[in-house]
Amino acid sequence: MSHNAESDDMRPEYDFSGGVRGKHYKAYRKGTNVVLLDPDVAEVFKNSESVNRALRLLMDLAGKEIQRNLTKGSSGRS
Repeated sequence: MSHNAESDDMRPEYDFSGGVRGKHYKAYRKGTNVVLLDPDVAEVFKNSESVNRALRLLMDLAGKEIQRNLTKGSSGRS
């Protein structure tokens, strides 16, 4: 398929002059999840770093709760 300026979908306001080819290649090769945040959540968590930090804290807290339940002899299941 040849490049035809008349059928080009690129708009004039698109500017990829600062783009870096393959910037996220390694991350995608390792495996990633893309999620869409609701607008109110996106207001608080502006980037991947802040989302990951919050989720790791939640994982840590949940892990401690699971360990606490296990040491009491409970499986944590209802």
